[in-house]
Amino acid sequence: MTESYVIIGDGIAGSSAAETLREEAPEADVTVITEEGEALYNRILIKEFAKGKLPEAPISIHDESWYDDRDIDLQLDTVVTDIDPAAHTVSTHEGETIEYDKLLIATGGTPTQLPVENADADGIHHFWTFQDARGIREHIEGADSATIVGAGLLGIDLAAICGAQEVEANYLMRGESWWRYALEPEGAEIMHDAMRERGVTPVFGSGVDRFETDDDGHVVSTVDPNGEVFDSEFVGIAIGLDFNLELLQDFEIETDDGVVVDKYMRTSADDIFAAGDLTRYYDTILGEYAQNGSWGSAKEQGTIAAKNMIEPESDAFRWVSSYSITHFDFPFLSFGHPTLGEEAVSKKYSDTEWRRIAIKDGKVVGGVLIGDLAPQSGLKQLMREETYVGDQKEVLLNEEFSADDIAATQQQ
Repeated sequence: MTESYVIIGDGIAGSSAAETLREEAPEADVTVITEEGEALYNRILIKEFAKGKLPEAPISIHDESWYDDRDIDLQLDTVVTDIDPAAHTVSTHEGETIEYDKLLIATGGTPTQLPVENADADGIHHFWTFQDARGIREHIEGADSATIVGAGLLGIDLAAICGAQEVEANYLMRGESWWRYALEPEGAEIMHDAMRERGVTPVFGSGVDRFETDDDGHVVSTVDPNGEVFDSEFVGIAIGLDFNLELLQDFEIETDDGVVVDKYMRTSADDIFAAGDLTRYYDTILGEYAQNGSWGSAKEQGTIAAKNMIEPESDAFRWVSSYSITHFDFPFLSFGHPTLGEEAVSKKYSDTEWRRIAIKDGKVVGGVLIGDLAPQSGLKQLMREETYVGDQKEVLLNEEFSADDIAATQQQ
């Protein structure tokens, strides 16, 4: 009897699952349902498009013919309105009911809205989809002033877009540095200087009290809690994601700021799996539940989920994620869980080179590299292999570090 697999979401998690299902279950029925009007595109590259550095063409990864060629039923512009776990069906806004043997939820999230006055005014942008990037690029090209809100990895993309489009911007941050949970002052200041060089001014101890608009409802300024007013023809907000969990509210399934899954990407509901940004997954390296929104992690989760949908408990998710930034004259990379750990070691090597490694229970759990990314492979290896670094933590800061440095020290 032919197995039926349904995937809700066509981001990298859903698409990689569909590809794996087709490769390993060539006779199965595979259906992908997405609210978006276009097939899979590269979320990593949409920031380069918004900066004006790339045309649309290189952003797309799959067109509709890719799905046709693989006999995958892709349903664009389609909203799933109901999941019935008992009947093993999903229903769409067009009244269609689709049966499944196994279901994958890969619906991701929606940018968090600021709960302030005029937060929905024209000219205020969130950055998540390709359509968002199109709107940002179209608007910012005609702007003379900008304000960015959100001192994290997505916020800095918006700041870099302003810099690339030569629009002077103020970057409002609640704390005293950018990404303060992962960086120490020395590392953060390297990023601050790079922003300033591109016309983006970090504003610390700030935030948003309200937005002011003109008579047409277009944003003109941002007022922070200190009463300071910033000209804002363009506003970019990146303060996090609200996970798309609405479909799961009508039946029993475990959630905890996301969908809880085990190491096989199974949810607590029979025959329902989840992958991508919205998962709180069991991290086999940490030995605890964690979340990670990186592209590589979502892709691997989709692949692992598909394998276990076909053959239960055939493959466990085990992954060291990484996220890179290429906006400046020096590279930046974070890996693993750089905000975790009860201790860390760090060192500044030059005005554009810095390293911080987070440690938990004597093991590497994440880190940030600025300027020199060469140590990443060795550090990821230590994390993946759960190597105990013990009293050799300072060895992690060797300028020409490799994983062998730890092994050599332990053998002495």
